[in-house]
Amino acid sequence: MDFVLPKYEAPDFGAELFVNAPDARTAEVSADGVAPENFHATSMYPEYFKINGEWKLITGTRMDCVPRLNRDGSLETVEFRKLKAGDRVITGRNDDGSEGIYLYTDGFRAAFGAATSDSFSFRSGRSRETSFAGDYERLASLLRHDKTHGHIIWVLGPAAIFDKESRKCMEYIVGNGYCHVVFGGNAVATHDLEGAMLGTALGQDLETTRNVPNGHYNHLDVLNRAARCGGISEMIDEYGLEGGLVCTCVKNEVPLVLAGSIRDDGPLPEVVCHTSEVQDLMRAHTGRATTVVCLGTQLHSIATGNLTPCYTVAEGEVRPVFIYAVDISEFALNKLRDRGSLEVTTIVSNIQDFLFKIVTLLDS
Repeated sequence: MDFVLPKYEAPDFGAELFVNAPDARTAEVSADGVAPENFHATSMYPEYFKINGEWKLITGTRMDCVPRLNRDGSLETVEFRKLKAGDRVITGRNDDGSEGIYLYTDGFRAAFGAATSDSFSFRSGRSRETSFAGDYERLASLLRHDKTHGHIIWVLGPAAIFDKESRKCMEYIVGNGYCHVVFGGNAVATHDLEGAMLGTALGQDLETTRNVPNGHYNHLDVLNRAARCGGISEMIDEYGLEGGLVCTCVKNEVPLVLAGSIRDDGPLPEVVCHTSEVQDLMRAHTGRATTVVCLGTQLHSIATGNLTPCYTVAEGEVRPVFIYAVDISEFALNKLRDRGSLEVTTIVSNIQDFLFKIVTLLDS
């Protein structure tokens, strides 16, 4: 299956609504980190603002930020905490064009139109009874395309590395260029390194899943050794570790963005425990993302979804950002879909089974 990039259809700005619309209003920021009253909040959808008579598309947008109008006339999406006194931001709560603000959700309607016009049909939702065969094919095709024409983010929970074969699958995906950055927490990296060093994850043998003697110490030993070595790369070198997710990321210079949690052991030296700092690191990638694949982590998936726009400008073209979410729990997947994303494809599956299937397709 060859991937065809959906064509974006921009609004008709020659229409009377847009021609007669006023310029968007702005107001000055009076104090650092505080937006003026009636500020406009951005979304993950394409938004246009009329500036000096011209409708401009804001790029790099994301949910719950504000559009800043720079002195050169460019628009920028800015978090509230990054506002500085003297900045000018767009104000207005109506996004139908009447205030020089237009939120546009139909840019890919031709490509993502409804599959059926029937008012009643079976399996209209996404559940364990849904057939996902076509989704696997489309994702494999998309990954092949975006390997060289996009920016692919994998958002991983520990289930992605709790098995010998799934670790090999992630090694294949990263090593063959189908991943440009990994998001996760302390656990996914710690237990993958535990697998590389001791052949276990959470103290269970990766092949037999049996608990090994004193196995509950294994991940703590890994954390302690990483701290003594000064970091993940140094520990990999000192202990001659290879294979799996983390070692393959280090070998191929694929960034690992690891977000800290109040639940963490250790954590690893590379884990970023300041929420604003790790949010900035993640947004540096979600702003470029073309494909996001979330596996077995409800919290990290929702966080990434909230940081990711539904479109991006790549190679001079407006294109959709594809988000795939995979989990054994339908509830976890519905939470991500409920965030209001334009295009989230959910797959109900055991993570190990999913990885085996997608790698089989990629390797065929």
